[in-house]
Amino acid sequence: MSSKLKVAIVGSTGYGGVELIRFLVHHPQVEIVSVISSSSAGVPISDGFPHLTDIVVQDLDGVDIHEIAAKADLVFTATPSGVSTQLVPQLLDAGLKVIDLSGDFRLRSGETYEAWYKKPAASSEYLKQAVYGLSEVYAEKLAGVSFISNPGCYPTATLLGIIPALQADWIDHRTLIVDAKSGVSGSGRGTSLVSHYAEMNENFKAYKVNKHQHIPEIEQVLGDIAGEDVTVTFTTQLVPMTRGIMSTIYVTLKGDHTDQDLIGLYRDYYKDHPFVRVRGEGVWPATKEVFGSNYCDIGFAADARTGRLTIISVIDNVVKGAAGQAIQNLNLMMGWEENLGLGFIPVYP
Repeated sequence: MSSKLKVAIVGSTGYGGVELIRFLVHHPQVEIVSVISSSSAGVPISDGFPHLTDIVVQDLDGVDIHEIAAKADLVFTATPSGVSTQLVPQLLDAGLKVIDLSGDFRLRSGETYEAWYKKPAASSEYLKQAVYGLSEVYAEKLAGVSFISNPGCYPTATLLGIIPALQADWIDHRTLIVDAKSGVSGSGRGTSLVSHYAEMNENFKAYKVNKHQHIPEIEQVLGDIAGEDVTVTFTTQLVPMTRGIMSTIYVTLKGDHTDQDLIGLYRDYYKDHPFVRVRGEGVWPATKEVFGSNYCDIGFAADARTGRLTIISVIDNVVKGAAGQAIQNLNLMMGWEENLGLGFIPVYP
């Protein structure tokens, strides 16, 4: 009998779900016992994803709580926002561990969620159970828990870029401006004008300016770090590439901190976390340098002339911004090595 942790993936036909499969088939402590899609039950998963031919030979299961509970120990819910609010409580009540990749449990306030997501919020009972899984910041809080809410892709890149300097009180959080750019896979696999080739090819498009639903998530975490309310100006843009996020952060420095000071601060902060790489002076990361991996790469440019700091943080939005961080959180939840099953070198070029 296998001693591996038995996991199910709800939302296996989305980009986040299929990326979970790509990593978990190599995880030494995990067995995938069910791949689930409410829209494609009974169909081999390789029909929709031919790259899984002869690798994952399972048919897609429907969403049946009792059947999932009979097979699995833990469930990843890689569902659109608004689905997990109903599904996750049922899974938890059935005794399952859950790692949710949607945005439904990231915000502590149901009213804030409804204002930004325009959907009914989950009940406060379950919002209180969710542990926010920004792995490098809250690792100690994740061990042994039953329910983790995986951070969003933009917040992951942005928060990892800001938090060490904010915690050290080296920056004025009242001056935060974030310019974040993403590949089109962040909008999901569904057909829309956003991902239409003719719309995005040779194009660069701002969207949800000052209204993106990840803003309150970023502000909530930064407020916890700062010990007071934090607001950010946050602009999101789509670029004609498949994967990747570059979060370019502008903020006023407190004091005369150089690039070398910041490099030392960040390397010390992340020294025990294998997936954050801090670049040397005058070297700034690019999205292709983290493609297909769970890395977050960060670089700096302190400007003595203006007294401002530019932070550049890049991730693969489907991996570190979704599936990879979810597996990192699984490892922390279970007390395993943080990088277990995630030791993939970025794909280059």
